[in-house]
Amino acid sequence: MDHRLGSAAAAASSGRLIFNSAANPSTSTLLFQLYPNFNLKTLPLKLSIFSHPSSANHFNKIYYCNTPHRLQLRHFPPIAATDQTYPPPPPQKQQPPSKSDANKRKLSIVVCSAVTVALAIANRVLYKLALVPMKEFPFFLAQLTTFGYVAIYFSILFMRYRAGVATDEMLSFPKTPFIIIGLLEALGVVSGMYSGAMLPGPAIPILNQTFLLWQLAFSMLILGRTYSLNRFAGSFLVAAGVVLAVTSGSEHDQLLSGVEFVWPAMMIASSAFQAIASILKESVFLDAATRLKGKLIDIFVVNSFGSGFQAVFVLLFLPFLSNLKGIPLSEFPSYLKSGAACFFNVGTNTTGCDGSPTLPLLYIITNIAFNISVLNLLKYSSAVVSSLAVMSSVPISIYILSLPLPYLPEGANLSPFFVLGSAVLMVGLIVYNFSWPVKQDSDIS
Repeated sequence: MDHRLGSAAAAASSGRLIFNSAANPSTSTLLFQLYPNFNLKTLPLKLSIFSHPSSANHFNKIYYCNTPHRLQLRHFPPIAATDQTYPPPPPQKQQPPSKSDANKRKLSIVVCSAVTVALAIANRVLYKLALVPMKEFPFFLAQLTTFGYVAIYFSILFMRYRAGVATDEMLSFPKTPFIIIGLLEALGVVSGMYSGAMLPGPAIPILNQTFLLWQLAFSMLILGRTYSLNRFAGSFLVAAGVVLAVTSGSEHDQLLSGVEFVWPAMMIASSAFQAIASILKESVFLDAATRLKGKLIDIFVVNSFGSGFQAVFVLLFLPFLSNLKGIPLSEFPSYLKSGAACFFNVGTNTTGCDGSPTLPLLYIITNIAFNISVLNLLKYSSAVVSSLAVMSSVPISIYILSLPLPYLPEGANLSPFFVLGSAVLMVGLIVYNFSWPVKQDSDIS
């Protein structure tokens, strides 16, 4: 046996190893084809393999030892499978985030908030400007905006899915919350555009501040949040500022003088619908963190499915909307055709459509960027923090909308009561955001 092993070692150095056991005919010939770059000096200290069984009770194990340059045969008892089970490893304790991570998170929230404020100002101004040429076709603009969001969001979601950012587990998230979110956002978009076309520009951001009041109330009802005294005091001042700005003064000085009550009421209802949808989106992120074991669901999953169901519900609202506008359902295709002609500003009957399609397209692009920014801020903070960032754009938006603008050359005269009400509203926002609550109270830690 030693002679054969020595010969095998010599054969190994030439690039071919043959070991033929004559002592045990049941053992097959072992043939090892070594690569041309085989080098004894560069081999590891031990190279081991298992051969065919030499008997019913033993396995041969061949060692190649680098230093003495020889092979050695050893016998090992058969490996028997056991029924022994091993307990799972103990769960690892999650380490609390470091101070640097917390600072980075707060910095990212500040940056996202600043971007959201800038986009909110542009969105408010372009919202009113886009409704100037589309005043008679608010439903067409709402429908176009909704289906535009569906196409854009799902295209981005597809690319992120291909890149591995959005996973199958995220896409399989239960769709019931998205159905409810789509219904609420459809109601909010349609009622907001119908009323926004009939309201003076500065009144729109003022009435939209009721969003914070609705959000605070529904956050307590749906998410079970509790808030400190300064939250309630700030909310009361916001409500008082809204009432003072739009209702105080003589009938001639009131901002909403000559405007039917239904339009500001629809704008307030629009804020309520959007506030509930925002709270439900936050609950989706919280639920997804549990279902995905700490991972955050991709924002485009939430946006895409929410917008998809929103488009479905907008279509289902067609009979109600046509009656609201005084258009028989049979004439609705003609209404959509006229709306498309006004949007693209083509054809002979486009009187009053000056500014299209530039203003509506600018609004749609800005609104998409604004929604992504708000949802991204919501993902890393909370619904109330995102709404506070949006509310910070109010005074600048009011000032810009009161100035003579392209296609709004007359501007708006702001009465002393309106200015006072706006100041009270801003004080309320400051009081509301005076201190940071803990995360379970709705905001960032």
